[in-house]
Formats: sequence, C-alpha cells, structure tokens
Amino acid sequence: MLIGISVYGMDRPGIICGISEVLANEGINIIDIEQTVLQGLFVMFIVAEAEGVNTEEVEKRLVARGKELGVNVSVSPFERKEGEEKNLYVLTVLGEDRVGIVYSITRVLYRMGINIERTSLTARDRLISIDFLVNVKDQDVEEVKRVLKEEVESEGLDIVMRPYSLSTSRRLIVFDMDSTLIDAEIIDELAKAAGVEAKVKELTRKAMNGELSFKEALKQRVKLLKGLPVEVLERIYREIRLTEGAKELIKSLKESGCKVALVSGGFTYFTDRLKEELGLDYAFGNELEIKDGKLTGRINGRIIDAEEKARIIEELARKEGISRENVVAVGDGANDRIMIENAGLGIAFNAKKALKEVADGMLSKEHLIGLASVLNLSNEFKKRV
Repeated sequence: MLIGISVYGMDRPGIICGISEVLANEGINIIDIEQTVLQGLFVMFIVAEAEGVNTEEVEKRLVARGKELGVNVSVSPFERKEGEEKNLYVLTVLGEDRVGIVYSITRVLYRMGINIERTSLTARDRLISIDFLVNVKDQDVEEVKRVLKEEVESEGLDIVMRPYSLSTSRRLIVFDMDSTLIDAEIIDELAKAAGVEAKVKELTRKAMNGELSFKEALKQRVKLLKGLPVEVLERIYREIRLTEGAKELIKSLKESGCKVALVSGGFTYFTDRLKEELGLDYAFGNELEIKDGKLTGRINGRIIDAEEKARIIEELARKEGISRENVVAVGDGANDRIMIENAGLGIAFNAKKALKEVADGMLSKEHLIGLASVLNLSNEFKKRV
C-alpha cells in the first residue's frame, strides 16, 4: 500500500526535515516527492510505501509535527497502481499573463482525454510559460498537435509540443534570418534602394505560387540589383532591427552550451555581420558578387534553397556530433519547411498556416524569447514565486 502526504503552509526553515523525520522514525520509505514555494506558500506532496504500517497513527504523528511547524498535513492511503505504458510529451504554452490561460488549455486536453501528469509555470516580465507534462497514450500525436495549435491560436497563445524524452544534452539551434532573427526582409530593402521594389515583389509572388523555383526567382531578383553601391548594403545593415528578444535569447543559448547557427536564403553580407555581432557559431547565406564597389547582379557559389538549408544543417550536426533529435530549427517561410520537418524540434516563427502545420510548435513575433522556456533555459525564465 502507498500513502499520499500533502503539506502546505507559510514557508519557513525545517519543514521538510521535520516531516521526513517522522517518516524515517516510522520506517516509511519515500518513493516520490515534489515541493515548491509559491508566493511564500510552502507546498509539498509525498508518495511513500506504507506496507504493514498503521496509517492512522502515522497521520496523527504527522499532523502533530505539522502543527509544531505551522503547516497543514493530510494523509491519504491508496493502492499501488500497476505501471501503465506512457507516451509522455511536454506541452509549453506561452502568452501575455492574463486570467484563464490554464483553463483554455486544460479544457482542450480534457476534451481529448489527455491526462496531465505535472504542471509548472515560469515567467519573464509579462510573458508567462506554462509546461504541461501530458500522457497522450496511443493517440495520434500529429492530430493532437494540430488540434492544440488551432485551439491556442484562437486564444492568442503560442504552443510547442516535444517528446518528454528529448535530451537536454548538447543542442544545435538553427535560425533563419529574414523576419526571424531580424525584423526585415533584406531583399525588399535592397529592391527599394534600387528602385525595383514592384518587380522584385512580383518575382517573390511567383516563387510563392510555385510559378518559379526559389533558385530562379532569387537569380532574377538579384539581377535587378545590378549597379547598387555597396555603401547601400552597409546603410541597410546599420538600420536593421533585431527581432525583439533575439539578442537575449542567443546569449542564453550560448551560456547553456548550445551551438547556434544562422542558415539563410539571404545574403552573406548580412549573415556574416550578424554572426560577428551576436557571437554565432556558424552563418550561411548566398554571396552577392561585388566588383568595383557595386553589385554585379550575380551570385557566387551555391544557392541556399530549402534543400540546401537541410543539407547544411545535416553537415553541422555531423560535424558537432549532435543527433537529429537535438537539432532545433526556427524559421518563418516556405524555404524553411524541410529544415523544420527534419529537425528534432521544428518551430514556425510568426509563420503562415502551411508552415505551422508541419512544425512541432509556433511562436509569434513578440515571443521569440519564449524558446528559452521551451528549452528549459532557466537563466531567462524563472519559476514564479
């Protein structure tokens, strides 16, 4: 037989020591324990083995010790449940703090018959992150993800779902550049400066609609930039704004031992500078050919499209000795689809529906820093106490 022991009251030193002393004196073995302090309130729950023990006498002693310590204690016997096979996932929900977020999520999980095994809340200023450890049993995980993403998006929340078994060892974190790490589309800024914005946007539209391949569309757009002085590129870089939270997030990733890469269909003139500015481990982009201080309208070397992005990430993971399961990819566009599908954890950032459908989760423009919570980077998110 097992007993569940709940303890709560205002926090003070010696509570755990006092309760565990009673159990030790009674020969009762603790097999599971959770304890925290919430807003100054001490909360603890213990599961212990109590074979051949008079539980009523144990409860009397625990209650008496609790009174000495200024806390409430209750004991509930229950039969040991035979171990069931579990399929555990961590569900991280992010949003601006408000009333009803927990209910919004738990009602969906209840409706789908998914049991919540553990819940914890952390915060960074007004942004809160709630982790639910859930048992999806034999349900279709992709369908569960789809339903949850649709439900939480209608509530103005972000969500990421990952296997509980996902390792916390060395990780490779890969970001797209345009509209992901930076709050701009470089090709559009270059087109404005060259006076060819409408033509470039039309080529972009054709590529998005499948009328042109990414490679062909990129070649034609770059051709329109011929003659643009390199000074314009420097000015555009100086005016670029990083996405809110990007600098802090990368700093936290680096402090946590992650390898961080920028793999972009944009241009090395910008990716190389971002690599230096942010202290990234790797940066890849397309190289604009420059002669006599001006763009020639051509690209040097390989063109980084969706397939090439995926190949680069595979090369980096192999070089660093990091398994696919420990690769995290973050992107916003169709050019990021393959890398997000292939990653152990794929995040659609401020993305369109098609990308969200294949991703493990989604983050909106204001919540990039939320990736720190998804990856349990405690240096950015703190348990609310």
